[in-house]
Amino acid sequence: QVQLVESGGGLVQPGSSLRLSCVASGFTFSTSYMRWVRQAPGKGLEWVSSIGSDGSFRSYADSVKGRFTISRDNVRNTLYLRMSDLKSEDTAVYYCSKDGTTGQGTQVTVSS
Repeated sequence: QVQLVESGGGLVQPGSSLRLSCVASGFTFSTSYMRWVRQAPGKGLEWVSSIGSDGSFRSYADSVKGRFTISRDNVRNTLYLRMSDLKSEDTAVYYCSKDGTTGQGTQVTVSS
């Protein structure tokens, strides 16, 4: 079955950078469309970014465009999210997603 394991979150100051990783198993990662979504405290799930199977297609929510970069390594079955210039409003649990299935998530807290 689909398994997704996110990591790389943490507590950082505004303006900092982080790179999240998501290791995938149980399906053919190299042919799968993948997403990052997040859930801020007290709010619903918010789509952050998507990437096509070969990485040629990428899209971003307006709130993160220009600051976040999605990428993937189809040899390592790993999805990445590089986040820079982090803001307090980026505080959330971040999940990678395949067809609505997510992992356990990784907490990102941006605070001074």
